[in-house]
Amino acid sequence: MGFLSAKLLPSCESMCVCCPALRPSSRRPVKRYKKLLAEIFPKTPDGAPNERKIMKLCEYAAKNPLRIPKIAKFLEQRTHKELRAAHVSFVRIITEAYSKLLFICKEQMAYFAISLVNVLTELLESKQENVHILGCQTLANFINSQVDNTYARNIESLVRKVCALSHQQGEEHRLLRAASLQCLSAMIWFMKEHSYIFADFDEIVKSVLENYRTEESVVGGDRHASQHNWVDEIARSEGRPGIGGGNDVNISSATVRLRPARNSSALTRDERESPEVWSHICVQKLAELAKESTTMRRVLDPMLSYFDTKKQWTPRHGLALLVLSDMAYPEKSSGNEQLILTAVIRHLDHKNVSRDVQTKSDIIQTATSLARQLRSRGYAAELVVAGDLCKHLRKTLEAVELGSVEDLNSNESLQNFLEDCLMEVVRGINDVRPLYDMMAITLENLPSIPTVARATLGSLLILSHIISLTSASSNTPMVFPEALLQQILKSMVHPDIDTRVGAHHMFSAIIVQGPSHLRSESEYLYETKKQSRNTSVFASATALLEKLRREKDSLSSDKPRNMMHDDVKERNTHEEDNKYVWSQKNSAYFSKLIFSIIERYAKLSSSVEEANIAMLTEDQTNQLLSAFWIQANQTDNTPFNYEAIGHSYSLTVLSSRLKNSSNSNIVQFFQLPLSLQSIALTPSGVLPASCQRSIFILSTSMLAFTGKVCHITELSDLLRCFTSPKVDPYLRIGEDLQLYVRLHSDLGSYGSESDQEVARSILSDCRTKVGINDQRVLDVIASALSSFSEVSLVREWCNFPNFLGSSLNAIACY
Repeated sequence: MGFLSAKLLPSCESMCVCCPALRPSSRRPVKRYKKLLAEIFPKTPDGAPNERKIMKLCEYAAKNPLRIPKIAKFLEQRTHKELRAAHVSFVRIITEAYSKLLFICKEQMAYFAISLVNVLTELLESKQENVHILGCQTLANFINSQVDNTYARNIESLVRKVCALSHQQGEEHRLLRAASLQCLSAMIWFMKEHSYIFADFDEIVKSVLENYRTEESVVGGDRHASQHNWVDEIARSEGRPGIGGGNDVNISSATVRLRPARNSSALTRDERESPEVWSHICVQKLAELAKESTTMRRVLDPMLSYFDTKKQWTPRHGLALLVLSDMAYPEKSSGNEQLILTAVIRHLDHKNVSRDVQTKSDIIQTATSLARQLRSRGYAAELVVAGDLCKHLRKTLEAVELGSVEDLNSNESLQNFLEDCLMEVVRGINDVRPLYDMMAITLENLPSIPTVARATLGSLLILSHIISLTSASSNTPMVFPEALLQQILKSMVHPDIDTRVGAHHMFSAIIVQGPSHLRSESEYLYETKKQSRNTSVFASATALLEKLRREKDSLSSDKPRNMMHDDVKERNTHEEDNKYVWSQKNSAYFSKLIFSIIERYAKLSSSVEEANIAMLTEDQTNQLLSAFWIQANQTDNTPFNYEAIGHSYSLTVLSSRLKNSSNSNIVQFFQLPLSLQSIALTPSGVLPASCQRSIFILSTSMLAFTGKVCHITELSDLLRCFTSPKVDPYLRIGEDLQLYVRLHSDLGSYGSESDQEVARSILSDCRTKVGINDQRVLDVIASALSSFSEVSLVREWCNFPNFLGSSLNAIACY
């Protein structure tokens, strides 16, 4: 009756006063969830929440999932009400209820997720900081409860709001920044777990780094310096000084980490309230997110841009090295940590830093430290890094040559930093053959423009010296790379004079390998600050030649002790000579360029046991001799070109002698200098008289050196009359029978009319002396080489080009 009267017959409400349907609502039975919802709130705003009732409500919801939407709707409406009334304690109870629902009713999340997102949006848009903290913490719980990316778009819509909260400055907002970073940490975890990158990902990275930087500046420089000391610790553990320039060496096998990885679930209360801790956790999770090359680039791009705009690349006081070090030490290694170094090097081409030399120098220093750090963990840098460094080294060398005086110091400093970084990268590469292939490809496209050609070859020359210094020793000498040799031979006949000299320098650096057991000492010497840029470019090559000469008993057994002392004195004199020569205006380009490399490991010449020289095949030897013939007959040669040819020839002789194989081509080593001597003494030849004079002194040096290597002691006595200082005012033959540019020679007057007249007079006197000793020289050579069937070819020294045949034509076509 009551139901019918109330529903079907509404008019009875004013008539039937005894109907049960019309009794007061307070007398009706209340739903249980409404009672539980009412009980979770205290009777006064200052009352404590009832944790037991909240758990009871969540358990009821888990058993009655159909009631969850109504529970969520009530909580959402209550949130609006309490926010308007500014009852933060009631809002905290609501967020706690939602958090427990997320934990207990995870499988029924679809019933209340949208309601929770609405509540979170309102909390983050509130004007009260305590409410913001509650919103960030609840959002972090919501994100951590996700099992798929169903609500990825809803979470993404809140990213900017959280990032804005993390930018609040001041110590009074410390808890807010910590809560917002905790939320950002959960977002980064979500992106990693569900392979979903938010559209505002750059804002997340910026917020993380901004708080990292803020904490660094607040705490002070002491903690920053102590954390940065990992670079020096790693250096000291390897037995060498760190980047700080300290000289103390502490041998240790331990590798020092910047900071240990943190577990966000095991933080103390102070750590949970620290923005610095959460920013570190965020960086750690960003490293875990970058498990592939694509995501690594997506993570690093906003980081590197932030370092640019905030000027954070300074190694000692900037943020870049600390953050990138954290990135390189993830809790779970992905195996792609070397991609960080690759990205940093490639960032040098970014428009933000491409024209800022100081910033580029800071980036390179950071990259050097990263390379050292990664190598200490056993990671080898990608070969492309070496190629990129060579490219930037080439650009820097061009800037050094073409730049103004004001920019000279900054560009030279950048060049030194690039060399240091290249040194660290090459040290981590075990197999250097791909580097040689890269060098060959670069030389294949060597431009004809002198400035660009010199810079390109200069960068490869520096790389060659570094490879020679850091390459591991082997019981079997390395065979000279064939493809690279072909391109070096082409560079030796380049139109630019200095480029041709640089090609010889490169050949010398590659064919002579540095000792391996003194690697720590060599690296220390390499990293020392250079004092001058005016010394001999061939100092290291000469020292290595001396080691090889002393190493051979046949070359030193008959030498008196006083002559050994004279050799040392002679070498010292030679260094002084070249310090003057290469300080002149007309000095060779490459002579100044590679001083910083040579000086840093010049003391390696004190070692005798570990000398190593690459082998040359018989075909390679023939090609080199053909190339030397062509180069010596070029009309635009300078004294530096002849000196370079002489040194390359000496190395070729030593390589052929050391390979302990058939010496069937030893005749060619005598035939080349004899043929050059014939060209030099030909009256009215096609070459200028000054060139003929230089060729004559070159051929004499070649012949004397070859005779000494082959134990023909009488040959040196016969040629001693041509080593007089009066023969050539620009070139001299040292006691080691090497050809050197003469001290205080006026290179600017080389080839002038007056010099041509003097050269003709000198050549006339030389023809007379050679005519007297000619037959005797040939008899001495033939007697010494009587064991070879080709000895009759020595007497055909005038027909050297025909003897070389196809090899000469191949070189000539270059």
